[in-house]
Amino acid sequence: MREIICEELKKRLGHIRIVDVRTPEEFTGELGHIHNSELITLGPDLESFLKEQSREQEIVFVCRSGARSGQTTLLSEELGYVNTYNLVGGMLRWNELGYAKER
Repeated sequence: MREIICEELKKRLGHIRIVDVRTPEEFTGELGHIHNSELITLGPDLESFLKEQSREQEIVFVCRSGARSGQTTLLSEELGYVNTYNLVGGMLRWNELGYAKER
């Protein structure tokens, strides 16, 4: 599984697609979400998304800690994606570093 650290993602904001796999409540909750990230909740919505997208695009998957997004990254690789990444530490780490977020 390919991973990306928060520091690297911050440098690449605006040049890489960010998909947040948490619940709507988490997306707008205390930890917030990364600017321009898309909420596509783990489950049927995410499965449909992965079946419809180009396997070549760069996507970073994000969740609270990196566990659910890690599962998603593995699933995307099984489906033939070649440029997907798991955000190490998820939104917990993003907040710990004090990076900008939205709610």
